[in-house]
Amino acid sequence: MVYDWFNRGGGEQPQPTPTPSPELTPEPTAESVASPEDEAMAWAREAYARLKAQQAQASEDEPSPTSTPLPTPLPEPEPAAVEQQSVDPEPPLPTAAPEPLPAPTSSLGLSLLEQAAAQRQQRQQDQNARALEPEPTPTPSSAQTPEVSDEPTLGDFDDDFTWSAEVLAAQGRRVDDISLEEIDWLGRLRRGLEKTRQGFVSGLLESLGDDPLTPEVLDDLETLLLRADAGVQATDQVLDALRQRMNVEVVDPAEGIRFLKEQLRGLLDAPIAASGAQLLAPERDGLNIWLMVGVNGVGKTTTLGKLANLAVRSGYSALIAAADTFRAAAVQQVQVWGERSDVPVVSNPSSNADPAAVVFDAISAARSRGTDLLLVDTAGRLQTKHNLMEELQKVRRIIDRLAPEAKVESLLILDASQGQNGLRQAMAFAKAAGLTGVVITKLDGTARGGVALAVSSEAGLPIRFIGAGEGIRDLRPFNSYEFVEALLAGR
Repeated sequence: MVYDWFNRGGGEQPQPTPTPSPELTPEPTAESVASPEDEAMAWAREAYARLKAQQAQASEDEPSPTSTPLPTPLPEPEPAAVEQQSVDPEPPLPTAAPEPLPAPTSSLGLSLLEQAAAQRQQRQQDQNARALEPEPTPTPSSAQTPEVSDEPTLGDFDDDFTWSAEVLAAQGRRVDDISLEEIDWLGRLRRGLEKTRQGFVSGLLESLGDDPLTPEVLDDLETLLLRADAGVQATDQVLDALRQRMNVEVVDPAEGIRFLKEQLRGLLDAPIAASGAQLLAPERDGLNIWLMVGVNGVGKTTTLGKLANLAVRSGYSALIAAADTFRAAAVQQVQVWGERSDVPVVSNPSSNADPAAVVFDAISAARSRGTDLLLVDTAGRLQTKHNLMEELQKVRRIIDRLAPEAKVESLLILDASQGQNGLRQAMAFAKAAGLTGVVITKLDGTARGGVALAVSSEAGLPIRFIGAGEGIRDLRPFNSYEFVEALLAGR
């Protein structure tokens, strides 16, 4: 199933922020709280029933391809014929079969060892005949399992599904407009931010309580934001807005959480709005070149492979340029990712090849094939090594000279677990490589998910993709509304 992740229906919806409208209604009376919850639950049930019907219809369409494996039982009579042949070993084995037979007849009472050897040989022949039977049967089952596991499946109607449905409904999405891909990703994102949420939300709940916000609560909030590596600038901006709000009116915990979410979304959306593109998507009928840059160990090659899979699943044609020619086995790793997504890879088998030459060949191949997206894997480098950064600039100049009409994006891959060090990398790479966006990976393995706020506020770079897992489908386009809701899930 093709679902265009680069042009999601909900990508442009978070700007009007329809969520305050349902959240503002509970403020006047306590009885009104039940109505939005009931509406959200009814929306979730309707969405679940629709997705379940779609899955049932898809399963009904599957018997047509499964009718092809039906000829597999036909080989079953063949092993039966083999068994019949094994009963009389004389015709198929003219030389080996008659040899053991005269031995036991002439020496039935003389040697038990020879009888045991003959029985052993007969057992081996039976085992060899039986070994032929299971060979055709496991191959179709093993070939079907990876195809099924690669697609998202509809789980139970649990809290994970209802939360995902509420997030989509709050963005103004219709029931008939959502997909199982989105539900599956939101569940993965929520689970991926579990470590960051445990330290942030639990401390926030202890600080807020049921009383209105106080200066002491803001001090605790400042500590929580700094612990999550949100950065000093982002923390000061959020707290200043909250203090101004407290000077005007009394802010209860519910309104404080709603206002906090608005401020966090504003920080994340500012660089995205300045770029002029809500979602980074390859342009049709033209060449798009995306450069993957970053230090060693942040997951550039893995991110490139996931982006290639995402492009193919979204209906784009992709090509990979293995320009990381210095790291051992880097080209082989890229080729494995290309095979997983059926994306061709352009590489140079010689050691220490010129990355610019690989990019040159890849651009020529992409033009000849009419490829939509060319993903370029570059060597890892420290932001303090000026000579390596100059090589990166050289690759960028070659791309600009060979493909001036192409839409070029330079994406910095950041490991979320590096925290403020990742922010310094973003600042350095932004000056040397002309960065146009950031991809934050490994959000599931750290409690520093707030580094996304620091990258947006201090580096001024738009976050384009986020990764919250090791699977090939654990990388998706960034959505500030969904990120903040997953970060503060339960509030």
